[in-house]
Amino acid sequence: MSFDRQELSHALAIHNKVARVVVADVRGSAPREVGASMLVWKTENGLEQSGTIGGGALEYEAAAMAFDRHGVTRHPLGPSLGQCCGGSVTLLTEQFTQAPKGNVFARGPGDMPLAVRKLLAEARGQGTRLAPQLIEGWMIEPFAAPQTPLWIYGAGHVGRALVATLSPLPEFDITWVDTGMNRFPDSVAKGVTVVPAADPCMAARHAPDDAQHLILTFSHQIDLDLCHTILQQPFAFCGLIGSDTKWARFRNRLANLGHSDAQILRICCPIGQKSLGKHPQAIAIGVAAALLSSAGTTAATRGIAI
Repeated sequence: MSFDRQELSHALAIHNKVARVVVADVRGSAPREVGASMLVWKTENGLEQSGTIGGGALEYEAAAMAFDRHGVTRHPLGPSLGQCCGGSVTLLTEQFTQAPKGNVFARGPGDMPLAVRKLLAEARGQGTRLAPQLIEGWMIEPFAAPQTPLWIYGAGHVGRALVATLSPLPEFDITWVDTGMNRFPDSVAKGVTVVPAADPCMAARHAPDDAQHLILTFSHQIDLDLCHTILQQPFAFCGLIGSDTKWARFRNRLANLGHSDAQILRICCPIGQKSLGKHPQAIAIGVAAALLSSAGTTAATRGIAI
């Protein structure tokens, strides 16, 4: 878990003042882990929120008190909250009018404790990423790492299932491409960039060098053209939907277009996990699992087949 500065900045741009509640410590059984957080803001109709610290009475009370509390509070998850987890949760509630800066957000009462200074110095010296934690009343949270650019081509059943599955995850910055606006659903998840392009290859040429690509359009010819285009530019990963027969034909045609075997094998086909079946949501689950398991490196460099 990490502090999502981008999400906070987006909320502040709309609501000016936003409260954030984060799970700072957990003892025993609890509904969420340290670092889980939610944002709360005021509207004409009351309070609204995004994110969750586990639901139930704990979350309801924390949201209701988000603008009245500041600092650390401890909550036994017992009869007083109507929850039977049996553990206890420490929450940190803060209000923001601007997003914090830096690489790690460390704050607490008084002077920074020696243990915190030492931990931060060791992390800087070794280049390691800190886990969210509460030390001597000081909360330490790393900011969310930059999102992985994920370009999805095709807004059919599988494309919609992929976007629905992947868009809530903070790891991905999704660009969704198809041949016209009428190909997309009426409602698209927040944060997904929709690109209607009569020629999807023209859009693909604008993808960043570290983008991951998933190709699953309604047309085999468009799929092939996209493979050809992406192989001519830098990319981190490329996955293609299709059967073994389709992939065999594509390999031959890409070779005839001048691509080497090594280049062609950077494309992963088929995508998904065969054991999960061919339902669009099952394909999406298989792809999402593979992309998440390759976090920190690329599926292509690690040889992960999806």
